[in-house]
Amino acid sequence: MLQQFNHLMDYIEAHLTEDISDTDISKIVGTSSYHFKRMFSYIAGMSLNEYIKNRRLSVANEELINGEKVTDVAYKYGYQSVEGFSRAFREWSGFLPSEVAKNKIQKTFPKFSFFIDIRGGKSMEFKIEKKEKFNVVGVSKRVPIQFEGVNQAILELAQSITEKQRNEMHQLADLYPYQVLNVSYDFDEGYLEEKGHLTHMIGFATTKDNPFDDLEQITIEESLWAIFPVQGPFPSVMQETMARIYSEWLPSSDYELVDLPGISFTKHKETMENVYSEIWVPVKKKDSK
Repeated sequence: MLQQFNHLMDYIEAHLTEDISDTDISKIVGTSSYHFKRMFSYIAGMSLNEYIKNRRLSVANEELINGEKVTDVAYKYGYQSVEGFSRAFREWSGFLPSEVAKNKIQKTFPKFSFFIDIRGGKSMEFKIEKKEKFNVVGVSKRVPIQFEGVNQAILELAQSITEKQRNEMHQLADLYPYQVLNVSYDFDEGYLEEKGHLTHMIGFATTKDNPFDDLEQITIEESLWAIFPVQGPFPSVMQETMARIYSEWLPSSDYELVDLPGISFTKHKETMENVYSEIWVPVKKKDSK
């Protein structure tokens, strides 16, 4: 997998002035662009789009210093106007392109290379389980994307559930874990940069269809799931485990992501210092080719 990652970095470098499509990415890394982009963001600490933008602006900086015209550089790197390029360049470097060209101000963003860094090992417990198609019935809301800490919007959604809705959900719950699930889906484009919103549903897994007007239903298609049990302080241990799943487990496993909602649940206690949770990640076997 590291070889494919570095091959993609070389490809991006050779095509900085061109559109780099999801098809190009998939061919080079041997997996879906969706799967790769999520791994990349956890490993690199930024989205792939942000990396490409930073590399383009870094090379543009060099060309401005070497005497290229601002207009030529702007259009060369895909900007529709000099104003748009100048705004993006100033946000990145703190200077206008004209200032860089005049005063020879250098700012760089180096090309990424991936390598194995072996440190004190920490094992990850998981199991692969096939689940037939099922429904989740509950309540949902668009909430801000947040990678760390308690998401206040999700907490407010949970507090908004009425006793009537709670009783109705319990009537339908007939699948493991027979308790509240947290289901996340429909992420906005900027989710890898912790921007935008996602839809979050709080509900129960069921084989039944929802008959209640005050509840919503989504259907989860049949899939394999990588299930990670988690024990520790909530929610930090879950967020740390999620980062390790995408940055460590997925790149080295025989599986890749499927475009289905992510699911988790937590057995809440009075103290949140040592609670049991599970993270369900929808996966499929990688193509042997």
